[in-house]
Amino acid sequence: MTTTTHPVRPVPVPSARRRWTVLAVCCLSMFLVGLDTTIVNVGLPAIGRGLDVGTRGLEWIVDAYTLVLASLLISSGALADRFGRRRVFQCGLAVFGTASLLCALAPSAGVLVAARALQGVGASMLSPVALAIVVNAMPDPRERAQAIGIWASVFGLSLAAGPVTGGALLAALDWRALFWINAPVIAAALLLSAVFVPESRAPRARRLDLPGQVLLTVVLAVTVGVLIEGPRIGWTSPAALAGYACAAVATAGFVWVESRWREPLMDLRLFGSPAFSGAVVGAVSVFVALSTTLLLSTLYLQQTRQWTPLAAGVATLPLAVGATICAPWSGRMVGRTGPRLPLLLAGGFLMAGGLCLVGLTPHTDVLVLLAAYALIGIGFGFANAPITNAAVNGLPPARAGVAGAITSTARQLGSALGIALAGGLVTAAGPAALAHASRPGWILVATCGVLLLLVARVSRPKDAATGRAFHRPR
Repeated sequence: MTTTTHPVRPVPVPSARRRWTVLAVCCLSMFLVGLDTTIVNVGLPAIGRGLDVGTRGLEWIVDAYTLVLASLLISSGALADRFGRRRVFQCGLAVFGTASLLCALAPSAGVLVAARALQGVGASMLSPVALAIVVNAMPDPRERAQAIGIWASVFGLSLAAGPVTGGALLAALDWRALFWINAPVIAAALLLSAVFVPESRAPRARRLDLPGQVLLTVVLAVTVGVLIEGPRIGWTSPAALAGYACAAVATAGFVWVESRWREPLMDLRLFGSPAFSGAVVGAVSVFVALSTTLLLSTLYLQQTRQWTPLAAGVATLPLAVGATICAPWSGRMVGRTGPRLPLLLAGGFLMAGGLCLVGLTPHTDVLVLLAAYALIGIGFGFANAPITNAAVNGLPPARAGVAGAITSTARQLGSALGIALAGGLVTAAGPAALAHASRPGWILVATCGVLLLLVARVSRPKDAATGRAFHRPR
C-alpha cells in the first residue's frame, strides 16, 4: 500500500464560538464512549437475569466492547488522517448508534456480546479522531491546552457517572434502556458534526499496518479470553495451554513485525523512554483499579446486600465526585509542577481506597464503603492528566500523537484486564461468599496504587510550556 500525500491547503481559522462548538460536539461523543465503558456495569445483574447468563458471560458483555476499542484505536486514527477526520468521526457515530440499537434489541447473550463488539468498532473511530479534530480546530497553544483539559475532565466524568446514570435508568425502565439512551445523543451529534465540524486530514497519511493490527487483536483477545475462561476450563487444561502458546506466539510475531514495518502500528522504540513506559504502566494500572472497583462493587451491593441498581449506582457517587473535582485540579498541578506530585497523590489515594476494603464482609459499614469509593475516585481523578503528560513529554514533540494513542490503548486494555481478573475471583461465589471472594480484588486495587507510586519515581517534573525539566532552587 502506497503512502498518500495530500496537498496542504490554508485552512481558515474558525471563529471562537465555532471552535468551542466543535469542542462541545467532540466532548459529547467522548462522554458517550466513556459512559458506555462503565454504565453497563451497574446493569449486569439485571442483564444476567434477563438473558439467563452467569458471571462469565457478563464479563464478555463488558470486555467485548473494551477489547475491540483497545485493538482498533491506533488504526482508526490513521484512517481518519487518510480519509478525513470528520468523515471517519461521522462513520463512527453511525456504527456506534446502530450497534447500540442492536444491543437494546438483543434476544440472547451471544447477540449482545457481538453487538457490544460492534459498539467498540464505532467507539474506536470517535475517541482519537475527535481529539484530532479539537487540536486541529484550536490553533492557539494556550486555548488548545485549555480545550484538552476540558476534554480530559469530560472523559473522567463520563466514566465515573456511568454507574449512577445506569442505576437511574434501571429504576425507571429496564436494562435495555442502557442502550436506548444512546440513540438521541448519537442523532444530535451527527447533526451538529455535519453543521459545525470542519473536515481535516493529515498532510501526509500514515500507511496502515494490517499485520500489526491483526496480531495486536489476537494478543489482546487471547490474553483476556484465557483470564475470563480460565476458572471454567482450568488453568492447566489443554485449552488453556493452547491459549498461552497462542498469546506468546502472537506477541513474538507482533514484536517482529513492528520492528521491521516502515510505519508500524506501535513504534516499540518509544518504550525505550522510562517516562513513556511508566506512563503506559500507569494507564493500565489506573483502569484495572477502576474497572475492578466498579464490577466488584456492583455485584457485592446488588447480590450480597440486595440493594437496588439505583441505590448501588448512588453509592458510587463519592467516586464520581472525587474524580470530577480532582481531574481539573490535577491538570493545573501538572502545568505548574509536572506530573510527579499528582501521580504520587493518585497512587496514595488508590492504595488507601483498596486497603479500606481488603477485609470486606457482608455487613461492612456503609460509611467505610463510601470512604473507600471516594478515595479511589480521588486517585482516579488525579491520575489521568499526569499520565498523558508523562507519556507525551517523555518523547520528542513529533511523536506526541502516537504516544497519546498508545496510552489510550493502554487504558482500554486496563479496563478489559480489570474485568477479567475481578470476574475470575467471584465467578463461582454465591451472594454470601462474594464479599470474602472479592478481597484479593481490593488487594489488586491497592497494588495498582503502589504501581502508580513507582511510575511517579521515573517521571521528571516538566515545564508545561517548554517541555524542559524544572530546575529547582537549592
